Amino acid sequence: MDTPSPPADGPPVDAFSNAFHVYETRTDGTRLFYYGVPLDTADSVERQLWPLFRDHGYEVTLTQQTGEHVLVAEPHTSGSRGFPWTNVLMALLTILSTLYAGTAWYYIDITQNPLDLVQALPFALAILGVLGVHEFGHYAMSRYHGVDASLPYFIPFPTLIGTMGAVIRMRGRMPDRKALFDIGVAGPLAGLVAAVVVTIIGLYMDPVTAPAAVLNDPGSVQIRFNNPLILELIATAVGRPLEYADPAMSVNPVVMGGWVGFFVTFLNLLPVGQLDGGHLVRSMLGERQETLAALVPAVLFGLAGYLYYFHASSNAAGIWFFWGLFSMGIAYAGPAHPVHDDPLDTKRIAIGVLTFVLGLLCFTPVPIEFL
Repeated sequence: MDTPSPPADGPPVDAFSNAFHVYETRTDGTRLFYYGVPLDTADSVERQLWPLFRDHGYEVTLTQQTGEHVLVAEPHTSGSRGFPWTNVLMALLTILSTLYAGTAWYYIDITQNPLDLVQALPFALAILGVLGVHEFGHYAMSRYHGVDASLPYFIPFPTLIGTMGAVIRMRGRMPDRKALFDIGVAGPLAGLVAAVVVTIIGLYMDPVTAPAAVLNDPGSVQIRFNNPLILELIATAVGRPLEYADPAMSVNPVVMGGWVGFFVTFLNLLPVGQLDGGHLVRSMLGERQETLAALVPAVLFGLAGYLYYFHASSNAAGIWFFWGLFSMGIAYAGPAHPVHDDPLDTKRIAIGVLTFVLGLLCFTPVPIEFL
């Protein structure tokens, strides 16, 4: 029987006949399909063929279609795919939404002059700077390891800070645990550095004073953001106050950028699914990560129940109940699975443990209270 001809630019079938016996090849646009019989387990076949297909500019996955085994090869790229119009548009909208949210923090009335919106620029830059540095940490390390990833997508939303955060889209497979770890840890560590810098800058900026009309309004709702230990430590280290004796005065809203950065760092380090913490634990513990991930929703539901019944913090209980549900969903979706699953080196494991310790310093059980 004649050996099937390889698709254009694809590796020749004879080059991997010891792992996958090919009896038919097809193409669909830029994708290549090799139909055949695997001569080992799916994971083993993918590990053997990954370098060969990468050398030819493809990422390969072994799957099944209508009962047939097929190697699906898609073009590999870790660079630009044209001008990122969607990313730019979402970033511009998020700048506007965070500027608008910032007017409340600075007590700016834009009904008379909408251009006063720009006075909230320090707040917007603090929020977007911290979130952006976090995501660009992931992006830069993805490029370093040759993993296909998008630029950050900022998410505009009418919240107290004007955004729901930012994300990047990972399109490529993780080649090994080292890449999974490096990409996962880069975001939290970069974001923490940015949050510390923003916090220090904000603490040295002038505090804001609430107008008398706001203080004397009996129908107004006061919102208190409780500080994590890391924020208290920074304020103590630089000798600047986080609270003032005058109830009308509060720290500059730029400090809120640091608070958001710390809170986001803690949430992302939850060791579940494809959150940053899930990536780290998967790379550090291997398949045992799924056992740990199964405990995360229970812990969050337990925290929500405790706060609801014993702390009179129903709003904080709602936050952790939501994250309990969210963690169940991403735990069910499962973690990333690197092609090569060799154990991590001791240096990376130590960095991972340190990152989780820093994440715990970012935790506060009652982050927000409505007074």
